[in-house]
Amino acid sequence: MKLEGIIAYPITPFHPDTQAVDVDALTITLNALLEQQCNAIVPLGSAGESAYLSWQEWQQVAQKSIEIVNQRVPVMLGISELTTATAIQKAQKAEELGADLIMVIPVSYWKLNDQEIYDYYQQIAASTKLPIMVYNNPATSGVDMSAELIVKMFQEIENICMVKDSTGDIQRMHKFHELSQGQLPFYNGCNPLALEAFCAGASGWCTVAPNLLGQLPSQLYQAVKDGDLDHAKALFYRQLPLLRFIVQGGLPKTVKAGLNELGFSVGEPRKPLQHATPLEVQQLKSLMALAKQA
Repeated sequence: MKLEGIIAYPITPFHPDTQAVDVDALTITLNALLEQQCNAIVPLGSAGESAYLSWQEWQQVAQKSIEIVNQRVPVMLGISELTTATAIQKAQKAEELGADLIMVIPVSYWKLNDQEIYDYYQQIAASTKLPIMVYNNPATSGVDMSAELIVKMFQEIENICMVKDSTGDIQRMHKFHELSQGQLPFYNGCNPLALEAFCAGASGWCTVAPNLLGQLPSQLYQAVKDGDLDHAKALFYRQLPLLRFIVQGGLPKTVKAGLNELGFSVGEPRKPLQHATPLEVQQLKSLMALAKQA
């Protein structure tokens, strides 16, 4: 399966008082996200606070998200685990629940070498028939996989069929293309790099941006696809200040604050993450308004 376009990441809403998963808010926000011309949905990523959920909560969000999307677009579940055994458990549950793909990122306490990373993916792939997106985000995982390693896994491990890279290094994307002779579909996970990544041949943009910016991300993708670079640049620069702000401020905090300002009651991030300050909320409101000015 090859995805193209805007790969959208929902947040996980919590009840303000109990901090339990708010299933009603999840339904509302996911349906709203699907209206923004997204080409796939990825629950339980970094923005979805997957690392802060219990096993029971992870299953709850996964199952409910698949039900809500209801095959309107592909659903890819995020898996980020220290141990291979837990990652396998989640991969098998994802397949059982009816996910279309999984996105897998190894998380490191002890620094992993290339063979350990390779074995991690190989053993997960052997446990499921689902296609796998390799996710490289050293800022959150503590693991930075080289382009050479990722291409090797793509060529040798059957289920691995795409890569999301969030390093912000455009040269990494060029290397994916060169080392795989253009065979490895790569996806941009660095929001401020969206325009360059599409121009470099990225198959898609993995982003939380549609939560706050509506259809602007999909319009950017369409402009690049249509070869209208001037329009694509104009769309990108409207979004760039907000894209920088949400990345610097932390996705769960900033996106939840933005959704709350838009009238969605999604609660706050799980502690120890903190909610946005009044100043940050004001900045966020200004940047959202600026981006939406035609």
